[in-house]
Order: sequence, then C-alpha cells, then structure tokens
Amino acid sequence: MPMTVEEYGMGLTYTVMKMEQQNTNSKEGVEILQNSPFEDQMLGKGQYTSKVYHLQSKIPPWLKTFAPLSALTVEEESWSAYPKSKTVIKCPFFTKCSLTIETVNKADNGCSENVHGLNKEQLAAREVEIIDIASVSKDYWSKVIGANNVDLTTFKSERTGRGPLLKGWMDSCQPVMTTYKLVMMDAPIWGIRDRLEECLITGERALFLACHKLCFAWIDEWYGMTKEQLCELERQKDSLLKKRFQKSSKVGSKRDKRKTAQDNTAMVESCK
Repeated sequence: MPMTVEEYGMGLTYTVMKMEQQNTNSKEGVEILQNSPFEDQMLGKGQYTSKVYHLQSKIPPWLKTFAPLSALTVEEESWSAYPKSKTVIKCPFFTKCSLTIETVNKADNGCSENVHGLNKEQLAAREVEIIDIASVSKDYWSKVIGANNVDLTTFKSERTGRGPLLKGWMDSCQPVMTTYKLVMMDAPIWGIRDRLEECLITGERALFLACHKLCFAWIDEWYGMTKEQLCELERQKDSLLKKRFQKSSKVGSKRDKRKTAQDNTAMVESCK
C-alpha cells in the first residue's frame, strides 16, 4: 500500500464503512450487531465488531443448491488493534466451516518472511501469494464485488500526489507498507470440502484486492481525517445500517403474516 501504517488504519476504516453502505439495502448487505472497544493481552487495545453479511445474490449458483437462500449468511467477528488484528468468519448453515484471518501490518514493501512467527511445519504448509493492488482480477468474486473499473495505473491523488502505480511501484514508492494476512481455512464437509475451501479463499482474495484498491482510490476522501471524525462517521453508518435492516424485518414480518393467512385459507378450503 502506498501509505504509512497509521494512514492505512484510518483509510481502511473509512473504506470498509463506505463499502458497507454501498452494498447494503433492505434485502441484503451488512448487519452490525456490535461495535465496541476491547482490550486483549495478545493484541492490546482496539475495536471489536460483530457483523452478519446477507449475501443471497452474491453466492455462486452451485453453492445455492446446498442451502436455502435464507441461510446464506456469513457471521464475522473482528478484533482490530493496529498494527495487528484477527478476524473469524463462520457460516451458520455450514456449522463446521470456519475461516480465520490474522493480520500484521508493517512499514515495508513485502520483504518480511515470517511476521506471524510460524513454526517449521506451518511454514512448510504455507502458500504465499503477493496481491498487487494495481492488478486486475477477472474471477467470479472479483466481478461480484465490483472494483474492476478502478485503474490505479492511471490514478493520481490530488491531495497527496501519490500515484499512478506503475510496474515496479512497490520497490520505488514512498511511503509504502504491507498488510500480511495469514488465512486459515477449515471446512471438514464431506463431498464439497475442496470446492468450498476454494470458493471461500478465492472470495477473500477478491475482497482483499477490492478493499485495498478502493482504499487508495478514495485516499482524497479520507486523508487528513481525525480519529474523532472517523468515529462519528462510524456511529452514523451503524445507525443507518440498523435502520435499513429494521425496515427489512418489518416488511418481511408483514409478508410472513400475509403468507400465513393465505396458507391457512388454503388449508381450510382444502379441508372443505
């Protein structure tokens, strides 16, 4: 990322908020359950968030055959304490499946070999992939998330003068930092394990790329903001998303009542 670690913390918070607002409506999107401070011996002080992602229209067709649309939600718990964070993602329908992401942010260009302190066995099993935010991906998830129209090879920030990100930018850009993510997948489900793991890992990779691509593309919007301003925006965003889902619940409740009345009427007519 062409920014400092401190700027990244601010920029990522802003980017996540804006992406959640853009992708949340009365039918699907992000539902905020909890957003509060926490203190942990390993991570220190930070922010804890609990969210539910309603992803009905974004699930691959093959996966919909294994679960009803109403069950296609993802639960996320996140403990963010820059420069470290931890995220645990689960799907209620696939109860044995989980995805854990441990993050370490460093002021380097990706040259650190073992920031997570893995042992020999873990290092041997590890697969390393470098994600260049200036790259373009055309897989299913990248199209669904929709950040392919952002071209950082032509973008230049007016407020910071950073960019465009041309070939080899990671070796010449200043400032520069890297977010190292250790992604651990566990999907012990017979018959679809490999396919499900590939689906979720590919989805996370696409989300990483899109989120960080937009973080830099929107730098002129968040650069120079204070923590207090971000906190206020976050409170407004949480309130807005809750209202959208409360409205959705009320609409769904009315539909359920109408459907129940119709079913009862149909049952009575059938009995007659």
